[in-house]
Amino acid sequence: MTEEQLEALFAEHGAVASANIITDKYSGRSRGFGFVEMEDDAAAEAAIEALNETEQDGRALKVNQAKPREDRN
Repeated sequence: MTEEQLEALFAEHGAVASANIITDKYSGRSRGFGFVEMEDDAAAEAAIEALNETEQDGRALKVNQAKPREDRN
């Protein structure tokens, strides 16, 4: 899936501020996850409800709200 496809998928549920697929810095290949920032909370909740535990291009999606990154020791 490209970032454009990811954005289009979420745009069906509201305005998308950004969509990023995380890639490996050495190989450039997708790491299998990404982040989508929606313009408002209602759109984000609608996207989570509609897309979580669905299948897209043969891959199961897990869609949830991102949690702050924890510091590593």
